[in-house]
Amino acid sequence: MMRILLFLATNAAVLVVISVVFRLLGIDGLLLESGGIDMGSLLIMAAVIGFSGSLISLFLSKTLAKRGMGVHVIEQPSNQLEQWLMETVARQAEQAGIGMPEVGIFDTPDPNAFATGWNRNEALVAVSTGLLRNMREDEVEAVIGHEISHVANGDMVTLALIQGVVNTFVVFLSRIVGHVVDRVILKNEQGYGVGYFVSSIVAELMLSVLATMIVMWFSRYREYRADAGGASLTSRQQMASALRALQRVHEPQDLPSGEFAAFGVSGQVSEGFMALFRSHPPLEKRIAALES
Repeated sequence: MMRILLFLATNAAVLVVISVVFRLLGIDGLLLESGGIDMGSLLIMAAVIGFSGSLISLFLSKTLAKRGMGVHVIEQPSNQLEQWLMETVARQAEQAGIGMPEVGIFDTPDPNAFATGWNRNEALVAVSTGLLRNMREDEVEAVIGHEISHVANGDMVTLALIQGVVNTFVVFLSRIVGHVVDRVILKNEQGYGVGYFVSSIVAELMLSVLATMIVMWFSRYREYRADAGGASLTSRQQMASALRALQRVHEPQDLPSGEFAAFGVSGQVSEGFMALFRSHPPLEKRIAALES
């Protein structure tokens, strides 16, 4: 989950900066030939803005994850646990056919882990101290297998490409909306007025919500594949056991329906509209998918 949140946050920040720069330089007003829009030029501009955000986020993902999560990268194992962690990652990376990732530990009481990086042979796999304390060795091994599978499947690269595509259409369509409001509704005939900028920003925000749903759907789909990959690197029983261990921590069974759980809202809300914005499927569905 953390790698997705860091990626999306960086992507959004870069998009905002580039959009502002384009507006200030007047490039955003690409414009008008006989009162119309040069669609080809607008699409190129939208692609530049959209893919810049996602690709910069991708290339910075490992650095931002290290700094944002306070990851201690293991250069030389200082104890038996770190030695086991390095050996486990090395063995699974070889099984998966990828280069040896950097291995790190970050300090948080919650059981968590993530993998990130722009290249499947230049990745980072990090686990939390809470994961190492609260889960058995075989369960931690399965979680590592899940993260190694994300790397082997090229999930961060594919995510960046999908984000770039949806960003492009968000920018493109929002400018079309702005043009229609400014020229058709407000009847502005000289340059672009306030109506264009306000309506295009509002449209961009609204379309970004839909774009986030698409990216989150992809993320949920990839989680199932990573679970299957973790099961192949360890065993189906180990992977399911690891997910149940996470479920015991994050989704306590004694919480009444409607209470807030650590990974989101339980009950009907999370199964409806809010579920569209979750980067991970519910743990019970992931367990069921493994067992089936």
